[in-house]
Amino acid sequence: MTKYTAVLFDLDHTLWDYETNSRETIGEIFLDYQLNQRLGASFDDFHDTFQEINIGLWTQYDKGLIPREVIRKDRFSTILARFGTKDQQLSEELSDAYVERSPKKGSLIKDASMILDYLKPRYPLFVVTNGFEEVQYTKVKSSGIEHYFQEIVISDRVGHKKPSREIFDYVSGKHGIPHQSLLMIGDNLLTDIAGARNAGIDSVFFNPYGHPHQDEVTYEIRELQELKSIL
Repeated sequence: MTKYTAVLFDLDHTLWDYETNSRETIGEIFLDYQLNQRLGASFDDFHDTFQEINIGLWTQYDKGLIPREVIRKDRFSTILARFGTKDQQLSEELSDAYVERSPKKGSLIKDASMILDYLKPRYPLFVVTNGFEEVQYTKVKSSGIEHYFQEIVISDRVGHKKPSREIFDYVSGKHGIPHQSLLMIGDNLLTDIAGARNAGIDSVFFNPYGHPHQDEVTYEIRELQELKSIL
């Protein structure tokens, strides 16, 4: 019998397929705003630049180096600058379009629905995610997984973000679940795994591409279906 009585899931890159949904959104924006003509860029170049800058900004946010508002403010202005364009109005329009459209995409990571179907009758399930409240709720609803979870815990609403232990303390305290009975599942060593470790909670590192690392993890999986051997 497992010692765990509740399961916590990260959202982006763990359940919600950030890469697929984001690429689809960037593709729409690229066409709608005729960025190939306005920037002289191919879609692949534009998307690769978006990926690089977006990941960099979110990493800074996760480390507490920048506030979340900087991501929305600087993301597309920095991208446009890479292509030699300083058009603040266009930057704001692209930012608004991306934030509005991307969360409405519903693609999930492979086996996400299957593993949630398997776990829901067995454990209380929670999402614990960093990010903008309205955006993260929209992702959950658009992908049709809201009904699996007792609560969607978003850093923007509770006032603490992973890897702070306080966001995990919130779940434990509100729902009366001891830390040692929780299991955190996520793809991010800096936020999900280090955060769980800070709170004395066991973790499952979802590492689909097998990236090498030296972090201490309780379990490591490459596919979500492997959770059946743990839970």
